[in-house]
Amino acid sequence: MGELGHLLENNRLWATRTEARQPGFFRALSTQQRPEYLWIGCSDSRVPANEIVGLAPGEVFVQRNVANLVVHSDLNCLAVLDFAVNVLGVRHVIVCGHYGCGGVQAALAPSEGRIVDHWIRHVRDIAKFYREEIEREPTPESQARKLCELNVAVQVVHVRESPVLQGAPHVKVHGWIYDLSDGLLRDLTPMVDSVRALEPGCKLPG
Repeated sequence: MGELGHLLENNRLWATRTEARQPGFFRALSTQQRPEYLWIGCSDSRVPANEIVGLAPGEVFVQRNVANLVVHSDLNCLAVLDFAVNVLGVRHVIVCGHYGCGGVQAALAPSEGRIVDHWIRHVRDIAKFYREEIEREPTPESQARKLCELNVAVQVVHVRESPVLQGAPHVKVHGWIYDLSDGLLRDLTPMVDSVRALEPGCKLPG
């Protein structure tokens, strides 16, 4: 069966159990995709989007990258956002970060010259911009947690200011954070309006 045979067997068992619980599930799933939610999250293997919100396949459209960034030059993320809003008709965009994020922790440490350092430079910019606020936290752990929260808030601003969302005022954008230590999500959306965008002249839509 090969090295990954156990994964294929797990898949067969999962498909069999799912079909037994919901006869016709896969046939119905294959004919349409109408999720209400777009999830922009971290690639971290410990944060599976569908599972932690208790939704089945087909109910969440997902885009994941290291440190859950929304960058104006990332055509992958922007294409997903465009497709989700303008083709699938999602009503909610959720930007979800998590405490203990390796990308965020790396942004607080000296660069090691790896390819990923080019990507997390965006998080380093946030850390520099909010340095005073982060340094008010008493411990390295609490500083990293604060940066995780600020990173989510800034990415929510980026989604709201994207050209896709400018033409879709009915779509709501939410900022959440997941705590690996207790499995709970927390809503950071109320803090977003108090966060300054990285570009000083930037204003949130009304």
